[in-house]
Amino acid sequence: MSKPVNITSINPAAAIPGGEVAIEFTAGSSESGPLRVFMDGVEAHVVAASAKRMLVTVPDIDVGGELTVSIGRDQDQASTGATRFVLGQKLADALHPVANPAFDPADGSLYVTRSGSRGEHVPVSLYRINSEDELEEVSGDIANPTGIAFSPRGQMFVTSRLEGTVYRLSAVKESSLVAGELGIATGIAFNQAGEMFVGDRGGAIFRVNEIGDVTPWAEHEPSVSAYHLAFGPDGSLYVTGPTVSSYDVVTRFDRFGTPEVFYRGLGRPQGLAFDVDGNLYVAASLHARRGIVKIGSDGSSAELVVAGANVVGLAFGPNDEMIVATNDSVFSLPLGIEGLLLSSDWALTGETS
Repeated sequence: MSKPVNITSINPAAAIPGGEVAIEFTAGSSESGPLRVFMDGVEAHVVAASAKRMLVTVPDIDVGGELTVSIGRDQDQASTGATRFVLGQKLADALHPVANPAFDPADGSLYVTRSGSRGEHVPVSLYRINSEDELEEVSGDIANPTGIAFSPRGQMFVTSRLEGTVYRLSAVKESSLVAGELGIATGIAFNQAGEMFVGDRGGAIFRVNEIGDVTPWAEHEPSVSAYHLAFGPDGSLYVTGPTVSSYDVVTRFDRFGTPEVFYRGLGRPQGLAFDVDGNLYVAASLHARRGIVKIGSDGSSAELVVAGANVVGLAFGPNDEMIVATNDSVFSLPLGIEGLLLSSDWALTGETS
């Protein structure tokens, strides 16, 4: 009887369909014929292989969650070792997110955009995925919606990069203009004091007060696509903005708007979010592999934790799941990671009027 292949590592051990994962193993026998990789019984495409390592593309499997990876000459051969793997479950497609989706703290529903190309007007540009994972139409009033954020009071705000504006959505999802003249308004985030910050990808970050007054707060290198903003547990503002470089940075701004490099070495970094331990997660490429990159709280190390192509953003849900957004779909991965804002003491009340 031939000895089974022993899988020593799967890196990363989570992905969405189309992501590339590296599998290291020790061959179990000297039988002829190439080794094949199966995920939940579905064969994965082998991109590259050696005697001890394979790079494979995760197949499109209908059911997400935890599944089994096996290597053998045929599907019936079981592997030993590190065979468990988490695959993202698709929640919706035919969308067009260009930044992070966002959870409503009042009911745990998820908001995502069909942003469209610049100047394109679509009938419905904002959608809601409810607790039953059903996709609902919300609004078509906002042209090119980009950033979504909820204030500490639970109010929902959306930027329009076409108009250079920020809108507030009421409890019945009627939009009202909050502030304008924000350039190409993309990223949006709130600090713990409830102040709104909006990124103009042309090179500026603005602070917006409760009555919509706009104040230039900091300058930043222009981006070819968008700014993405998130406040960390240290009260600093963390910003990504892809450039033409393949060695981009995450920039940290202190409360005075003074910048410093937090981490350098990412390709096309986009949406970002923190967990309760202060680790930063970024939709980016690391060492030419795309997905969600985890950066330690001190910025000294980084690793790819979710593999995926065309990833633009992420969010942490109320059930400790990670939501990963690509440029056309949204996936849920049960990774057991608690997001920072979901456990903060902001005292979210669900007030959205």
